Amino acid sequence: MASAICSYLPELLCKFPSIDENLMREFKKTVDIGFKAFVRNYTNFIDVVKQPLQWFLNSLESFFVNTPWFIILVLMVAIVWLASRNIKITIGAALSMMAIGLVGLWQDTMVTLSMVTVCTLISIVIGIPVGILMARSDRIQGIVNPVLDVMQTMPTFVYLIPVVMIFGIGKVPGLIAVVIYAVPPMIRLTNLGIRLVDKEVLEAADAFGSSPGQKLRNVQIPLALPTIMAGINQTIMMSLAMVVVASMIGVGGLGKNVLQAIANQFFTVGFLNGFSLVAIAIIFDRTSQAYGKRLQKHTEVIHG
Repeated sequence: MASAICSYLPELLCKFPSIDENLMREFKKTVDIGFKAFVRNYTNFIDVVKQPLQWFLNSLESFFVNTPWFIILVLMVAIVWLASRNIKITIGAALSMMAIGLVGLWQDTMVTLSMVTVCTLISIVIGIPVGILMARSDRIQGIVNPVLDVMQTMPTFVYLIPVVMIFGIGKVPGLIAVVIYAVPPMIRLTNLGIRLVDKEVLEAADAFGSSPGQKLRNVQIPLALPTIMAGINQTIMMSLAMVVVASMIGVGGLGKNVLQAIANQFFTVGFLNGFSLVAIAIIFDRTSQAYGKRLQKHTEVIHG
């Protein structure tokens, strides 16, 4: 029926008008050549930027991988207990990590754990200041929000193209791709948490003569901490999700094993590595949620 209708209409109304193919081809070629030239011209600067990230990631990975397993296990259990103060979560974390070790995936899990830790720390360092700026200025929020929308909705594989072109193949490019994907919830929830602080509390702080900096440090951030912790939780979850995709450009660990299992149709290998990723995600999720609830109760007591 559609073809019958188009037979009575001009071609312009039936076929959406597009830019000339030759013109588009030249435009794409010009942009690609210009981007490659930019990367070549600033190779030394890019290497300088990569170096601290490479050193930090390699150092943490070396610590996780080369430290005896029982020390890492004790440290993890201690951190989970101190954060959650929940015996069930602590025992669950210990049993999950022991199960990962028993199936021979301890070292790969440590590699993934180091990557997620670095990505989370970088996301926190970037996300909290940007979120604070957004909370203080509606204009900055109006500028940053569309950028965050693009970062969250763009297909994850698209991130890899410019990252690989600029930084090449390796762990640092994978780290940067993961951070780009994982940092938006940290920014959004920091902004939200500070904006949700009760105006009456802020007015009381003003009445006591608090400066903007004092008000931020002593009132807004402490009261917004539960929401900020939710942002950290989401950042960790998104980092773990992106690690598998980032393995395509040289990030090792569990993500690499999952990709190899997909390529070779190894169900058991894929399941075990997937189980390990899920176990880490659940440990982080339950621990950060429990810590967030403790902070919530603490702030409610202070606020009350």
